[in-house]
Amino acid sequence: MKSLRNWLLLSALALPGAAPAHDQSAVATSQPPSAASAPIALLADLSSGQILFAREANQRFLPASMTKAMTALVAFDLIASGKLIETDRIIVRAETAKRWSGKGTTLNLRAGEIITVHDLLMGTTTVSANDAAAVLAEGAAGSLNQWTAAMNARAETAGMTGSHFASANGFPDGGKTYVTANDLVRLARALIQDHPELYRRYFGQQAMLWHGAKLRSHDPLSGMLPGADGIKTGHSFEAGFNFLGSVERQGRRVVLVVARARTEPGRTSAARKLAEWGFEAWNSAAFLDPGFVAGEARVQGGNARRVRLGVPRRYALSIPRGGSGNVSATIAYDGPLRAPLAKGQQVAQLTVRLAGQPDHVLPLVALDDVGPAGPIDRIVNGLLGLLE
Repeated sequence: MKSLRNWLLLSALALPGAAPAHDQSAVATSQPPSAASAPIALLADLSSGQILFAREANQRFLPASMTKAMTALVAFDLIASGKLIETDRIIVRAETAKRWSGKGTTLNLRAGEIITVHDLLMGTTTVSANDAAAVLAEGAAGSLNQWTAAMNARAETAGMTGSHFASANGFPDGGKTYVTANDLVRLARALIQDHPELYRRYFGQQAMLWHGAKLRSHDPLSGMLPGADGIKTGHSFEAGFNFLGSVERQGRRVVLVVARARTEPGRTSAARKLAEWGFEAWNSAAFLDPGFVAGEARVQGGNARRVRLGVPRRYALSIPRGGSGNVSATIAYDGPLRAPLAKGQQVAQLTVRLAGQPDHVLPLVALDDVGPAGPIDRIVNGLLGLLE
């Protein structure tokens, strides 16, 4: 099989929101955080899929309580499939209550106490309670080992190839649990895009009421920065101060990672700088809709010799302020493709090039079904193939 390429020139597109190159007033004055304040930093625009800023994005580090975001994702998957119900009640095991008594942030759960999945999730995501995450994991999966196995399986399906989970709550475990910034963005994307209602319910909350007391979130941005709605902090002596955050403004959402900050105020400042820079230094322009035909691919052994290609969802394009907005792109696929093909099946890639920026790759799917060739199709395809 050889790689076939169709060239798609988009440089003539007049993208809304792109400032003329000579308009220096449109260039942002803010800057991302320094390496000293945020040794690991990453900013991604979920609306376009582009990485806007990256520093040590594939370096492994200890997530601490950011681990609880993966526990939430596994729980969300179970709720969505009907295998777990938010009103379900879980009994706190005596050994679990003893194990996590006084260990970091806690709901002070007692042996024999009955607590709903909803409250355990709120305790996990909002308060960052270690005991809540452990009780949820044991109650939903039967054991912590089974829960962490589910976490790692879910990480694999999300493409988190540089991460591993040995804990439901991120409590120090000798380095067995580790992540990368790129993987945390993939985790955030799964939380937000796969479970939008559950995400809004359990993330971005500033406090929860528990036994008559208001327990506050450690989130440095929610309620402080316009549009911020989560996601999870993490801190331990070994890990430093970490944060996985999300900010949405006017339909555009960015996800950020700050890790190994030295202090809590330093983490807050770095996260705020990164988020604000993402909105100030970049414009978002409408780019591709699912109905747009990006090109065609050759098909072998099908009832059609070509299939139309398009994107699976709507994509925006992030453009640096002060840039021209000129874009070019190429389509690449291993071909010819072999029938049958299903509508919506990913079969190619679109590599988008914007001057001065890294290449940006989007998936392309078949816009039509292509069935296997019948006897007449094979004869016609053979004759047409002789003419090419």
